[in-house]
Amino acid sequence: MKLLVIGTGYVGLVTGTCFAEMGHEVIGLDINSEKIAMLQRGELPIYEPGLAEMVARNVQAGRLHFTTDYAEAVRSSDICFIAVDTPQSPNGEADLSRVRQVAASIGEHMDGYRLIVNKSTVPVGTAAEVRTIIQESLKKRGLSTGFDVVSNPEFLKEGDAINDCMKPDRVIIGADNARAERLVKEIYSSFTINHDRIITMDVASAELTKYACNAMLAARISFMNELSGLCELVGADVTQVRQGMGADRRIGYKFLYAGVGFGGACFPKDIRALQAQASDVNYTTPLLGAVETVNIRQKQTLGNKIIAYFSSHGGLEGKSIAIWGLAFKPNTDDIREAPARVLVDQLLKAGAHVRLFDPVAMKNAQKSFPSTSAVHWAKDELDAATGADAIALVTEWRQFRFLNFDTIKGVMEGQGFFDGRNQYAPDEMARHGFDYFGIGIAPVLAADAVTGESPMPDIQIDATSSKTLPKT
Repeated sequence: MKLLVIGTGYVGLVTGTCFAEMGHEVIGLDINSEKIAMLQRGELPIYEPGLAEMVARNVQAGRLHFTTDYAEAVRSSDICFIAVDTPQSPNGEADLSRVRQVAASIGEHMDGYRLIVNKSTVPVGTAAEVRTIIQESLKKRGLSTGFDVVSNPEFLKEGDAINDCMKPDRVIIGADNARAERLVKEIYSSFTINHDRIITMDVASAELTKYACNAMLAARISFMNELSGLCELVGADVTQVRQGMGADRRIGYKFLYAGVGFGGACFPKDIRALQAQASDVNYTTPLLGAVETVNIRQKQTLGNKIIAYFSSHGGLEGKSIAIWGLAFKPNTDDIREAPARVLVDQLLKAGAHVRLFDPVAMKNAQKSFPSTSAVHWAKDELDAATGADAIALVTEWRQFRFLNFDTIKGVMEGQGFFDGRNQYAPDEMARHGFDYFGIGIAPVLAADAVTGESPMPDIQIDATSSKTLPKT
């Protein structure tokens, strides 16, 4: 089929490229001429593992093209996918201005039947609004050609988007007639050849499903993060609690990791948008509010631990802290609402210097993080650690998993290590000479490992504040 994908961000570029990989003729359209020029030169505006190679392969094969020309793109396509951003508006609602602009542009240029498929994350009722906008555009042109609007939400994880697209857990199709449903099923038939993963439903349910999925995943994360604070105060280990919980088949292990909170372009924005839509119909959602409240608090946890630790080590003023990982998750360069941003702000306000490193997100971070002499941009994790009084792991990139910690400890001034992802074994880190602090687990000090004493430290760090608590 001849497909038009409007929007060349994470969703549009990945989706369009994967469609081309499956043999469809695809046009990627964007009104950002600079972005299209980059793509036409073979450069990608985003980082996603494996995407650059797939784009190059399909461009060379003639299945994938990029343009800013709406008229030609709409008229030469059978099906138009809407894959533009729906950023958060000041009141928390999803900003649908770009979706509306796309709908109007489609209506201005279509010359026959078109199937319009919305992949953008939108509130219930958007498909109906898109239909109205297109109808008005056609009316102005004196045309009465038919069209259908379908909801087809995306479920792509940044860092693993290609795999999610090529091997989807499910394909949700929200359609109000058999013809539209059949056409979308035909497009996705090659993605579900092993077994049928296509789920059809009404349009409103499809639109809500995307928000519901992200809200549930965020709720699991916030639950574990809230539990981690309790674990620290009562002497439990959140990693062991997770094992006990995950063994229950009704719960499972996924998204049960305690850490420094969630970020990115989806979870925070989608929770607020869902709350806003509920408010519009006078429905209260206290659970969604709690998920966000916990996440905001959790992003301050690592900074509070660092502040508390240095309160008994000469204070944080003038100290140098290495930050490993700036992206909100591994395998992406996305720093939107990343926990590292909160941590860096906390440390700078406390008078510390920071030494920042991320394997991929440095360019984006340099555009968004504070520009000050207190910020050093490191070339790698060892450079970041050089002269540092402590290290904070924020993003669990694979290259941080197995390092020579004796070498790293040797270039440091201090010995604090704050593991925001519970990636390392506390006792082992203490044997390397670190005072180790994780999330929801007891700290282990280097002195305990050297003397062979009990690993319980002389202080406990309250994860919800910067107070140093007496050992109980």
